[in-house]
Amino acid sequence: MMSADNHTGFYLVIYILTGIPGTEESQFWIAIPFCLMYDVTLFGNSLLLFIILTERSLHEPMYVFMSMLATVDLLLSTTTVPKMLALFWFRAGEISFAACVTQMFFIHFSSLAESAILLAMAFDRYVAICDPLRYTIILTKSAIRKMGLAVVTRCFCFIFPAIFLMKQMNFCRTNLLLHTYCNYMAIAQLACDDITVSFWYGVATAILVIGLDAVLIALSYGLILRAIFLLPSKDSRLKALRTCSSHVSVMLMFYIPSVFFYYAHRFGHIIPGYILTRLANLYVIIPPVLNPIVYGVTKKEILKQVINVFHRWCRRSSLLS
Repeated sequence: MMSADNHTGFYLVIYILTGIPGTEESQFWIAIPFCLMYDVTLFGNSLLLFIILTERSLHEPMYVFMSMLATVDLLLSTTTVPKMLALFWFRAGEISFAACVTQMFFIHFSSLAESAILLAMAFDRYVAICDPLRYTIILTKSAIRKMGLAVVTRCFCFIFPAIFLMKQMNFCRTNLLLHTYCNYMAIAQLACDDITVSFWYGVATAILVIGLDAVLIALSYGLILRAIFLLPSKDSRLKALRTCSSHVSVMLMFYIPSVFFYYAHRFGHIIPGYILTRLANLYVIIPPVLNPIVYGVTKKEILKQVINVFHRWCRRSSLLS
C-alpha cells in the first residue's frame, strides 16, 4: 500500500516481507529449526541472566558484561524471529512502515550494542591479565555503569540519523521487501531518491563502529597474548588462555559474519540476493543461540551454577510428584 506525497513520490504505508527468495515451498520446514533455535536462545540467555543476577559470587565485571550481552541477544532475537516464524508459517508478511522502522532500529541497536559490549569484555580481560593489581580499582561498579550508559548513548547517536534519513525518503517503487526482516539498506533500495548519503552513512557506521571495535579488540588481545607468553609458568599461561578462549569464540562468531554481511550487502553485487538474505538470517539467529552455550560450557563458575539449578529443579519436581 502506498500514499501520494506532494506528487513527488510515495511513502510506504505497508511493506510486504517476502521471506527468503527461492525457498517459498520449503519455508514452513525452514521455520522449524528457526523456532527451535529461538527457544534455545530464550532459555539459554534467560538462564544465564538468572544465574548471574541471583549468585552473588558472580557479581564481577566479567559476568556483568556477560549479562549485558545476554540481554542484547534476547532483544535481537525477539525483534526478528517471531516475525520470521509468522511469515514462514502463516504468510503474515505485512508490516507497517512504523513497525518496520521500529524493528530496524532495534536490530541495528542490538548489533552495535553487542559490538560495544564485546569491546568492553576485551578491555576487562586486558586489565585482568595485563594489570591485575589495579583490576578492582579500574573496573568499579561506577565505571561499569558509565560504560553501559556509553554503549546505549553511542548506539542511539549512530542509529538516530539513519532513522531520520529513512523518514525523508520518497518511495515510488514496489513495497515488496525481499527479506525476512526490515534492514536499513534493503529499505533504502526501495526509494526513488538518490540514496548515496544513506549508502555512505551505512558504510561509515560499519567502519567507525564495527570496524573500529574489531581493531581495538584485536589490539587488546595482541597485548594480552604478549603478556600471557611472558608469564613464568606453563600452568599460568594455560590458565590465562582458557580464561580468554570463550570470549574469543564469541567475538569470532559475531564479527566474522557481521563484517562479511555489512560489506557484502553494500559492495557485493556479485553475490546473489537470496544468499545475502540467508546469511542475514544466520547473522541474527546463530550468535544469540551459541553465546550462552559457549559461556555455559567454558566457564566453570557458570557451568557449576547451571548444574545446581537443574538439581534444584529435579528435587522440586520429585517432591511435587
